[in-house]
Amino acid sequence: MIERILKPLLLERLSQAPAVALLGPRQCGKTTLAKSCGVCYFDLEQEADRTKLDITWTEVMAKEELVILDEAQSFPEIFPRLRGEIDNDRTRKNRFLLLGSVSPVLMRQVSESLAGRLAILELTPLLLPEIGSESMDNLWMRGGYPDGGVLHADSFPRWEHDYLRLMAERDLPIWGLSAEPRLTERLLRMTAALDAQTQNLSQLGQSLGISHPTVGGYLDFLDGAYLIRRITPFHANIRKRLVKAPRLYWRDSGLLHSLLGIQTYDQLLNQPWVGASWEGFVIEQIISVFGALGKQANFHYFRTSDGHEIDLIIEHAGERWGVEIKLTASPSLEDLRKLRKTSELCECSRHFLVSRTPSPVLSNEGGSLNLESFLRLIMGVDVAWP
Repeated sequence: MIERILKPLLLERLSQAPAVALLGPRQCGKTTLAKSCGVCYFDLEQEADRTKLDITWTEVMAKEELVILDEAQSFPEIFPRLRGEIDNDRTRKNRFLLLGSVSPVLMRQVSESLAGRLAILELTPLLLPEIGSESMDNLWMRGGYPDGGVLHADSFPRWEHDYLRLMAERDLPIWGLSAEPRLTERLLRMTAALDAQTQNLSQLGQSLGISHPTVGGYLDFLDGAYLIRRITPFHANIRKRLVKAPRLYWRDSGLLHSLLGIQTYDQLLNQPWVGASWEGFVIEQIISVFGALGKQANFHYFRTSDGHEIDLIIEHAGERWGVEIKLTASPSLEDLRKLRKTSELCECSRHFLVSRTPSPVLSNEGGSLNLESFLRLIMGVDVAWP
């Protein structure tokens, strides 16, 4: 079994709280990770498991072992009962591990019924430190879902097509998205075509034949289902007009590539948008590693109307880093010069050019790094990878 870098943080949170909610997209490995922490497991999407839990409730609650409740958002009646059990003994920790496939915004029962009683963590699909740097191109091409092709190449892109169809036809409507599945599928394809671009609700709404407030609500559902990520702009106090709309990214590159009709790595490299795909992949790896380590950080992008741009600004532990991402093995001195100048506008303490360079260079001011070396910097230089 692949060791997830989130597991130490999960075990720590379980030791500190009576309940932990482990959230993340469907099929990203939540159940596998949870079962490595305990064996008392109930799938609340299954009527048989719901009935079994109801009948044996008193017996299960009396046990000292961790109780795992999968797809908790599908059984909202469970949350008041959990609150009562927790309140009966607030000193007892490591009692419940709730798994969910939607974010806290959509899991309102969690935020309302168990507020102050549980910790919330997010599990992503597989990350580069979990599968090893030699698999980077495979991870970029096919994404990080364990069943989606990163471990077994022949699953891609069939698995991704099936996954997205089920999301459009079953999961998103169950979670409250009112759009017809065909409209949702069109929205998925359109957001894929706009990956790494500034969000334009009016343009999307006009193309889909709906109002821009409506399409904004639909994007909230895609965000809450961990399909897309929207990064907000960084507002610097400078005498330049800034782009103020969020930038939209598909979180899993494999899902993105399947929507755009990519089947092979060579085909990917020949696309005019390949640089945008690489940018989104790198950004998702960076943000996800910060989250898996429990490191609090804020993430933004920066762009002025006259073309000054930084792909990712990271605010963490009192520092501000400017990160520019390039799909090249030979970053130029001009790239570094432009990054340094723009980073000064944002008052960044360090600046990094992340590319595919085989010769990373690090200094106190920043550096020219590849993705592996930058993730090692976040995690700690001496961390062992697979």
